[in-house]
Amino acid sequence: MKNVYTVKQVNSYIKNMFTQDFMLNRIYVKGEVSNCRYHTSGHIYFSLKDESGTIACVMFAGQRSGLSFRLSEGQQVIVLGSVSVYERSGQYQLYAREIMPDGLGVLYEKFEALKKELEEMGMFSPEYKQPIPKYIRRLGIVTAPTGAAVRDIINIAGRRNPYVQLILYPAQVQGEGAAESIVRGIRALEREQVDVMIVGRGGGSIEDLWAFNEECVARAIFESSVPVISAVGHETDTTIADFAADLRAPTPSAAAELAVYDVREAYGRMDGYRQALCEKMMLKVSRDRTVLDRLHLRLVHAHPRQKLNESRQYAADLDSRLRALMENRMGQEKHRLALFAERMKGLSPLERLSRGYSYIQTPEGENIRSVTQVKPGMPLEIYVKDGRFRAKVISEDNNS
Repeated sequence: MKNVYTVKQVNSYIKNMFTQDFMLNRIYVKGEVSNCRYHTSGHIYFSLKDESGTIACVMFAGQRSGLSFRLSEGQQVIVLGSVSVYERSGQYQLYAREIMPDGLGVLYEKFEALKKELEEMGMFSPEYKQPIPKYIRRLGIVTAPTGAAVRDIINIAGRRNPYVQLILYPAQVQGEGAAESIVRGIRALEREQVDVMIVGRGGGSIEDLWAFNEECVARAIFESSVPVISAVGHETDTTIADFAADLRAPTPSAAAELAVYDVREAYGRMDGYRQALCEKMMLKVSRDRTVLDRLHLRLVHAHPRQKLNESRQYAADLDSRLRALMENRMGQEKHRLALFAERMKGLSPLERLSRGYSYIQTPEGENIRSVTQVKPGMPLEIYVKDGRFRAKVISEDNNS
C-alpha cells in the first residue's frame, strides 16, 4: 500500500495548513459564549456558537490581559485570535488573544486599521522618539480640568519637585470635539515652550477613550517639538496616542513620576557628594599638613641660624679636639725633651767638669788636646766646674 500516513502526520499536515493561512492567523469571530470554564491553571475554555454552528475556543493565562471583563455564559462577544489544530485530539479551535463585547467590533476594526496605516507611515518608529529630559522646569498637561487624572499629576509632581511649574490646558477629552480640543492643547503648550508635555485622561471604555485614537491627535503628538508622554486610562488600555507618543505611561500618576525628577533624590545625592567631598577635603588637609610639617622641619634644619649654630658647634668641637691634640703633642714632646735632656746631660762639658775634669784652651779659643800644642811660657785658660783661671806653661812633658 502506498501513501499511508500516521495520525500524527495527518494532524501535523492539517495544522501546518492552518498555520500558513494568513487569514486564520489573525481573525475576528463573533458569537455567543457557551460552556465557559475557568481552569485552575488560569486558562479559559469556552465555545462560540451562533444559529449555524459552534467552535471551540481557549484563552491561555498569558493572554488574559486581552480580557477586560469576566466571561460568562450567554454573552455576545467578538474574539480576536488564530485558528489552529490541537494535534493530540485532532480538533481545530480558536486560540483567543483578545475578547471584547459585541458592538465594539467596528471601533476595534477602525482602531486596528488606523494603527496599521500610521505604523506603515513610520509614525511609531523608535528613531523619531524624542528623549524625555531628566530635569525640567515647566511641565505641560493636556487633560480635563476636573477628575482624578489631573489631581494625581498635580499631587505627585508637587511632591516630587515643588519647583516645577505646571501649565494645564483644560481640554475636552470625551465626546464630540474632544480630539480637536486635545490637538489645540498640544499646539498651545508647544507655543508655551514647556519642557515636557503629558497628554492623557483617566480610564474608561473604548468609546470614552476614542478621542485619543483619532488620527489628528496622533499627528499632533508626532509633530510636536516638545517630548510627549501619553497617559491614557489604566495600564491595560492602549490607544493610538500611546504609540505616537515619545513615551507611554501606564497611568497619569506614572506619567508624573516619569516627567518630574524627584528632588529628594537629588538632595540625597547632594548630601552624599557633600559628605564625600568633606572626607576628601579632610584627607587632603591631613596629607598637606603632614607635608607642611615635613617641610617645616627641613626649613628649620636648613635655616642660616641653624647652620650657624651647627658651624659654631663644629668649630667648638674642632677647637676642643685641637687643644686636646696640642696638649697630647706637647706632653709627648716634653717627654722626648726630657729624654734628650737626660741624654745631653751626660754629654754636657759642665757635667764632665763637675766630675773633676777641666777644659783648656788658648787665649785665641783653640782647644788644647795634646802637649804638642803648647810651649813653655804659653798662656792658657783653664775651665773647671765653678769657673776659670789663667795659667802659663812652665814646661812640657811628652810621655811618648
